[in-house]
Amino acid sequence: MDLESWIEQALQLRSEKGTLRNLSISENKIDFVSNDYLGLAQSEKLYQLIEEKYKQLQLHRNGSTGSRLLAGNSALADEIESYLAKKIFKSEKTLLFNSGYTANLAVLSCIPQKGDVIFYDELVHACMHDGARLSKADRISFKHNDLIDLESKFDKHIGRKFIAVESIYSMDGDQCPLVELVALAKKYNASIILDEAHSTGSYGENGSGLACALGVASQIDIRIYTFGKAMGVHGACVAGSEVLTHYLINFARPFIYTTAPTPHSLISIQCAFEFLRQEISLQQKLKSNINYFLNQFEKLKWKKSPSNSAIQSILIKGNEEVKLLAAQLQDAGLDCRAIRSPTVKIGTERIRICLHTSNTNEDIDKLILRLHEYSISKSVIKELEP
Repeated sequence: MDLESWIEQALQLRSEKGTLRNLSISENKIDFVSNDYLGLAQSEKLYQLIEEKYKQLQLHRNGSTGSRLLAGNSALADEIESYLAKKIFKSEKTLLFNSGYTANLAVLSCIPQKGDVIFYDELVHACMHDGARLSKADRISFKHNDLIDLESKFDKHIGRKFIAVESIYSMDGDQCPLVELVALAKKYNASIILDEAHSTGSYGENGSGLACALGVASQIDIRIYTFGKAMGVHGACVAGSEVLTHYLINFARPFIYTTAPTPHSLISIQCAFEFLRQEISLQQKLKSNINYFLNQFEKLKWKKSPSNSAIQSILIKGNEEVKLLAAQLQDAGLDCRAIRSPTVKIGTERIRICLHTSNTNEDIDKLILRLHEYSISKSVIKELEP
């Protein structure tokens, strides 16, 4: 079979299973899908701040021209890393990456070695799975947020122990029991690798994330922060010790062999955090919208993920059924998307609702009303079934 035929066959098989993906553009719909929790990606004030800062520095460069180890390093990159470490994440050092995906890939692929074990929560993001696969360490999953299950597996393995978790989980939106996990890791001399992608900006002083908010950041060896979600810009960093960042510079292939972030990207990161420091009330506005949604949703008596974050997943079993509901919400002007298997486990398909500072009570009421109408229609159909 030639390559083109093989590709077409693979796509056809996915289409028959109802799991074929396509790109789409949503315009003029109420946003319940993006990760722009604080509205910074759409902020005109932040846009102007970034542009003014860029002109002020007079860099006159469009790109970084190469990897950090060749032509791509700059005093600006060093300055931003120092700023993030000292002013935001309370760490000795930070090291910038182009995305949270590559930062997680870098950490998990090069630090755990043969003979080590990576214990990972079963719901961690795909980038953690991919990074772990590239390492030579053993990989053991544990039940989601179940520290008893995690501890039961420690004694069965020798070698260094790494625990890979997220602070806020991207699909369920629930919170890692970080305080208890830190105590457990200390008991067994294990190192925590924490992905703060969905808590960066939305939690903690100046947007420093959940670990800082809970006061346990200094007890977590490796923290990964993402700027393309609540911070509204792009890029990521790893926060930790000076020894850690020096090791990554020498051994992390996703750092060594990729082009460095552009000067504009670097300035955008600093401006986003400076802007949030002045507009930290956005965190409270987001929390207020989350509470309003939870109070209204409770009236529906539907099953959803146990989340108090901006991510609220409504479980709708079956790919076809969840696609149907998503289409109805889209037709009503609500930008909501279906999350289908195999992205999530079969039987846990869902509508993933993301809440934002920009959502009004009227927006949320409209969403709740459409969900209520869907519920009634399904009840009627069920009663008519023989």
